[in-house]
Amino acid sequence: MTSTDSSAPEGPVDPDDNDAGDLEQHVLGEARVFNALELAESTGVDLDQARRLWRALGFPEHGSATAFTQSDAQALSTLVGLVDSGLIDFDLAVNLTRAVGQTMARLSDWEVSALLTRVLELARERAGDHEGADGDRLAIGLRMIEEFSEPFEELLVYVWRRHLAAAVGRMEALGAREEDLHTTRLTVGFADIVQFTALSNQLTEERIGDLVELFEARCADVVASQRGRVIKSIGDSVLFVHEQPVPAYEIAEGIITVIGRDTRMPDVRVGLASGLVVQRLGDVFGPPVNMAARLTAVARRNRVIIDAETAGLLPDDQFETRRLAARPVRGFGIVEPVAVRRT
Repeated sequence: MTSTDSSAPEGPVDPDDNDAGDLEQHVLGEARVFNALELAESTGVDLDQARRLWRALGFPEHGSATAFTQSDAQALSTLVGLVDSGLIDFDLAVNLTRAVGQTMARLSDWEVSALLTRVLELARERAGDHEGADGDRLAIGLRMIEEFSEPFEELLVYVWRRHLAAAVGRMEALGAREEDLHTTRLTVGFADIVQFTALSNQLTEERIGDLVELFEARCADVVASQRGRVIKSIGDSVLFVHEQPVPAYEIAEGIITVIGRDTRMPDVRVGLASGLVVQRLGDVFGPPVNMAARLTAVARRNRVIIDAETAGLLPDDQFETRRLAARPVRGFGIVEPVAVRRT
């Protein structure tokens, strides 16, 4: 939410001024005027409910401190209004709030990290190495956030609507096939950088960050090109899904091509498994998810390995599959992984 509250600090930032140096105050753009009890009373919400929603957003509690703004009160009133209308119940409000909080927390960290490089460049250009460089960086950073916020908020709403439309389309298609809309058959893929821990011990912190960012970006591009979905990235691995096994295989091979076969990048392994998965709050759960992750531990470098169910779904005239030696797979007992390649 953008605010034009008159209490927002104006003018250049002085890093030695405690009030002006309150970065949160500058970003929020309005004064903190409520403690938790006052916030609850101003919105007519039970204090425990207000605290529960605040925690769901991923924020720490502040005790009796004056820590909340008018925008916090407005957001709380909006959520409670949805519950009072009967459109959603309170537990669903908490679940949706948690999803928004986790998504926005990661997005904010990503945004600040991405902008930081540009801030440092501009500060060096403006100030060189003189003693005021820290103040220059602070002022430039705050100005960039202020100028970037409005167009970025518009972009957020646009992208959200686009993804909402796609998600509704998936649910509509799923409704024609499944009785339980939370459970569906998917092919799950798990791509993993080989020996990432050892590799990260050899690289600088900056190089590790660049490597992970490039890995995630390339994987996301490949997944999107085949109409799949990235469920989550976990540093050295990416979890993705597709409704059909053949495009899922194409994603796996595409990731190997842009990562493992690029001499500037590390090797990668990809596991695919198919079956019923549960979809909740943007994540997927179930045996295929676990199996796909476990298979990467037995895959060769820059190879795709699949489970028996996926092998049975691939067309015989397009793929050659070969059962590998049975081996113990944690959580599944003895399993025969399957090597696969296009004919």
